[in-house]
Amino acid sequence: MSTDQLQKLSNALREVGTSAAARDRLVALCKSIEQDLCGYEGSVRDDITGPIVDAMYDDESRLRKTLADGTVFEFLYRTKIARDFLMSTPAQPDHVWEPQTTKLLVKLCRNGGNAVIGGAYFGDQVILMAKQLAAAGGACHAFEPNADQLGMLRNNAQLNHVENIHSWRLGLWSDSSTQLRLVGNDSFAHAERADGAAGDDSFATITIDDYCAQQKLDKLSLIMLDIEGAELDVFKGAREQLSRPAPDAPNIVFEVHRHYVDWSNGLENAEIIQLLQGFGYSVFAVRDFNSNVDMAGRPIELIPVDEVYLEGPAHGFNMVAVKDPSLLQGADFSVCHGVSPKLLWHRDPALHHPLS
Repeated sequence: MSTDQLQKLSNALREVGTSAAARDRLVALCKSIEQDLCGYEGSVRDDITGPIVDAMYDDESRLRKTLADGTVFEFLYRTKIARDFLMSTPAQPDHVWEPQTTKLLVKLCRNGGNAVIGGAYFGDQVILMAKQLAAAGGACHAFEPNADQLGMLRNNAQLNHVENIHSWRLGLWSDSSTQLRLVGNDSFAHAERADGAAGDDSFATITIDDYCAQQKLDKLSLIMLDIEGAELDVFKGAREQLSRPAPDAPNIVFEVHRHYVDWSNGLENAEIIQLLQGFGYSVFAVRDFNSNVDMAGRPIELIPVDEVYLEGPAHGFNMVAVKDPSLLQGADFSVCHGVSPKLLWHRDPALHHPLS
């Protein structure tokens, strides 16, 4: 196909994207095609249907979608998060992204308290967490240095009449005196130290311990971090909170990725895991799809940190750390052994499919 033909195709798909009805029909067709190509060896969504849907939008495209419980989200079409949410089955899912992690976070918010979220994005998980926390008199303290996504988060809080989110354009870090800037694209951007004076492209840092002192928060019930490799630095700035005894220490949900975490000697020996275990935490990997997949009715599958299958291409996944392991017991949870935390329909079922 010539460059001219490719441009015409791109223009045609962009025009389809201007009509909600035409867009919905093309999305439905692509989802149907995914069933027809079930024998494809790779990911049909990532390799075939996803790029078709991507071509209808650009980075400034702003969409709206409603969850099954009536929660409304407006979001910019900038990453796979937006695409897979748009292409969800059912059309009104119970989550935006990472079904099992979202389910876990909401469960951990049932008793209220104060939750700190690093990497709040457009509120895909924060809005649901805040609604659960509000029922028990709790609040979310959300940090998002991407100005565009912070604006979307605040807009989504207003759309859903959620009033217990305190949002900040700050970066959680190991100190409260550094200027950082984001490097990379949107949700995949990571923080680097910024040279020179503060500017529009940089942001200040704060430690969790300093933030709690400033806001007069005695203790936290939950810390959630998805900040592309800065998690260890944040934990180093949260020693007062992490040192608390089991009833008062925060539960933690955080991401690890091979690009940022050295697990060559076993995940259990990685510095970030050793730090948490040194504070008395039990740590598990969360088995989840890095997508929007209907997991309603399925338990949250957890893998002990020393039994995680780690082979395969460079990848990341979420983990949960608690000082009271009984929180992760019961019918809502299932402990697995020797499997991958990465759920992938197109990979080995014994390692990458839900077991429950």
